[in-house]
Amino acid sequence: MELRLIAEKLGCTLRGNGDTDITGVSGIEEAAPHQLTFVSNRKYAASAQTTRAGAILVAEDFPEIGTPTLRTANPYLAFARSIELFYQSPEPIREIDETARIAATASIGQGASIGAYAVIEDDVTIGDNATLQAFTHIGRGARIGDDFRTHAHVSVREYCVLGNNVILQDGARIGCDGYGYAKQEDGSYYKIVQSGIVVLEDDVEVGANATIDRATIGETRIKRGAKIDNLVQVGHASTVGRNTLLCAQVGLGGSSKVGRDCVLTGQVGVAGHLEIGDGVVATAQTGIPNSVEAGQMISGYPAIDNRLWLKCSAVFKRLPELLRRVNALEESKPE
Repeated sequence: MELRLIAEKLGCTLRGNGDTDITGVSGIEEAAPHQLTFVSNRKYAASAQTTRAGAILVAEDFPEIGTPTLRTANPYLAFARSIELFYQSPEPIREIDETARIAATASIGQGASIGAYAVIEDDVTIGDNATLQAFTHIGRGARIGDDFRTHAHVSVREYCVLGNNVILQDGARIGCDGYGYAKQEDGSYYKIVQSGIVVLEDDVEVGANATIDRATIGETRIKRGAKIDNLVQVGHASTVGRNTLLCAQVGLGGSSKVGRDCVLTGQVGVAGHLEIGDGVVATAQTGIPNSVEAGQMISGYPAIDNRLWLKCSAVFKRLPELLRRVNALEESKPE
């Protein structure tokens, strides 16, 4: 595909030879002469001088270089869209596999693709253009919107409610029992019936083997546009705000409330019954034992301001030396 056509499709400003033939996309270090790459972070700007790529997606104010550039306000988003020009995910056949088991009382919209050994129980409602891959299980009374997509071995438990354009990656579990037990006089635990549901609003995506627990009473709600990565655990009766990102192995204790536009990066843990304000960023392995006000960037355990954490962590490796100095001072004190 000629570079000028790519620029037109992506809405970018072309500088350089528009006749360059582009056959694919790649990272800036690996790109070949007929591939498109991108620079979205200034620290990689130097790589633009040495890359073999045929063209580079850059910010509008990026310095002039010899390689043809496509200039845009958001190079990373443009690169994401450019991938679709060269690669399309396999489209499933719009049919229902003969091994699928669909209850007579279930209602499924037009254009469904339902794979081998999928099970859809009584009183389920699914909208148009659903794609359910092999071994998907949809529990009794679930309500699901249009353009629903599951990958293999997904489970949506009874009475859960999912909006439009929801994507569930392989092995995702929606609506499992919350972790609720009452201690009895003899020391054993009585299981509390988890009578609530999970609600996934429009445009939510849940990663592979992630688990979102149903509430004891009421609901667990993941709001519109939130993206949940692989191996995330969302405890019962929690709320995750709009366009919030929960990255790999994040764990939310029960009744957590996470605001909108937050980013909890890998292995962040949130204690139950806390509130995380809008726009909070928690760096990897942060432990959050207390509520956090909006707009903060936090790190460490217990979570503190990221800038303070960086200063503290710089001191950690000097602790043995500091201890030796303290001991030497103690020993040098006069009797």
